[in-house]
Amino acid sequence: MTYTLEISDELKDRLDDHLEEDESYEEFITELVSIYETEGEFLQEGYSE
Repeated sequence: MTYTLEISDELKDRLDDHLEEDESYEEFITELVSIYETEGEFLQEGYSE
């Protein structure tokens, strides 16, 4: 099943800054989810619980 997500132009631009050559949004997001699942959290400066 395929889903469509709507994102803002600003977020699209931010994603574009991180994509490797010929990498799709789906590939990039899959990689992010994999990192999150492996490490349990994303690193974020200035964040603490």
